[in-house]
Amino acid sequence: MSRSSKCEYCMNYSYDEEYECYICEVNLDEDEMGRFVSGNYRECPYFRMGDEYKIVRKQM
Repeated sequence: MSRSSKCEYCMNYSYDEEYECYICEVNLDEDEMGRFVSGNYRECPYFRMGDEYKIVRKQM
């Protein structure tokens, strides 16, 4: 899976209506952002698999 496709499944990746695009909600520091933009970011330490049904399971 490529980096971009992993972001699509992350809980921190959401649609921003103001900018009309998807953004990562994690505030990366300057070094992390540099690695991410340059493509040298192999595994995101903040990746959390999104689970739309987690709330539903708790209600059952």
